This record gives sequence, structure tokens and C-alpha cells, in this order.
Amino acid sequence: MVRWKPGTAERLQKAALELFATRGYEQTTAAEIAQAVGLTERTFFRHFSDKREVLFQGQELLVQAFLDGIDAAPPEASPLEVVAAALGSAASFFPDERRPHSRTRQSVIDRNPALQEREQHKLTTLATTVADALRARGVDELAAKLAAESGATVFGIAFTRWLREERSLADIAADVLAELLTLAETAAQALRPTR
Repeated sequence: MVRWKPGTAERLQKAALELFATRGYEQTTAAEIAQAVGLTERTFFRHFSDKREVLFQGQELLVQAFLDGIDAAPPEASPLEVVAAALGSAASFFPDERRPHSRTRQSVIDRNPALQEREQHKLTTLATTVADALRARGVDELAAKLAAESGATVFGIAFTRWLREERSLADIAADVLAELLTLAETAAQALRPTR
């Protein structure tokens, strides 16, 4: 067995994704993932707390991309403009060449309710983090929560469309956000009393 090589976590992730896609998530063990790259199960658990984390490791990098976008937004930006900057920053985390990997990963998640729940939890955590960052910029509680939840929803919808389409995630996210703003404006007009 190979003791150590650079990129061990990445090799384990790649092997796990291939096994999950071909054999199924539930049918694949951590030991089998490790064996697929010539490692021991113990080595697997040095890198991942469980086999689910193989699919979700790196979430902190996505969250950081959102936070970087928030930090880069001008101080005078509205909460939704800040969220738009965060979405643009996060889109850079998903270049087009990453799409095949993301499609395979999503197909594994889509076939497993527990993984779907974990994916939804990821979006909820993202929204909470974005709301905290907005409040730190001085945005009031309601506006921060609405903007953050809207941003997480836009990201989730845009990401799903990005998996199916060939356009950039940035373009898709911009379109989804524009549609949300149009819907909100239409609803606001409908709620205004007529004179």
C-alpha cells in the first residue's frame, strides 16, 4: 500500500465519486474507496470523517467565495447588490471545466435522500453566513435575512440550471436574480393601493 502521496484527499474524492456513480452511494464503503486508490481505510478516515464528507468537503471554500464577494462590494451597495456581488464571486468557484464533475456529484446526491438533506443544509448554512455578513455591514435584520435567503435560493436555482446548460454560472445567476427582482417589483406594484 502507498503510504503517502500529495493529493491523497483529491484522489480519494475522485475514486469515491466514480464508485458512488457506478455502484451507488449506499453500496460503497470507505474501505472500498481507499482500496480503489491503493490506500487503507484508516488513511481514508484521516482525510474524511465519513464517506458523505467526500461529497461535501470544500464547502468552506464556497462560503469564503461568497464572503469575498460581500467584502468586495462597495460600502454604499444595497443588500441585494451585495448579494449580487457575492453570487458573482461564488460563480468563479465553478468554471465550465468543473461542470462534468459537478453533474456526476449532483446525480449521486439526487439519488439519496440523506445527501439531498445535507445539500439543503449547506444552502441554509450559506444563507445564515451571508445574513451575518450583511448585518456586519450595518444591514438591518429583516433586510439581511431576506437578501441572504434570496441569494441562497438564486444560487441553488442557478446551480441546477448550470448543470443542465452550457452557459457560465455567472450569467445564469444574473438571469435568475433579474427574474427574482422582476417578480418582486410586480408583486410590490400589485400590493400598492390604487388611488
